[in-house]
Amino acid sequence: MDLQDQLKNLFPNHTPKESEIEKEKSNIWLQDEPIICKYEKRKGKPITILEGYTGATSDFKQLAKELKTKLSVGGSFKDDKIIIQGDYRDKIMAMLIEKGFKVKRVGG
Repeated sequence: MDLQDQLKNLFPNHTPKESEIEKEKSNIWLQDEPIICKYEKRKGKPITILEGYTGATSDFKQLAKELKTKLSVGGSFKDDKIIIQGDYRDKIMAMLIEKGFKVKRVGG
C-alpha cells in the first residue's frame, strides 16, 4: 500500500485540485532529436553525461536538478551538458522516456 492509498483511506472525500495535478506534469519542452546518454570515467570515477538538448537552458537546468534529486546523487550542469556522478544510465533513460523524451544510449 503506497502513500496515495493511505491518504485515500484517511480522507475518502478529498479530491485533488487541478493545480495539484498540474504540478506533477512537467512543462519542459520536448524535442525531436534524442538526448544522448553516455558513460565515461574521469579520474577513475564513473559519470553519466546527458547532451543534445535543444530547448531553453533553464529547462535543461531544471531537468538536471530533478534528476539529481530523484537519484540522490551529485552532479553539475556545464556547457549544455548534464553531468551526473555515477553510472545511472538505465535509471536516467527510464525517467526521461517516462517524461516523453527520446533517449539514445552511447558507449558501453
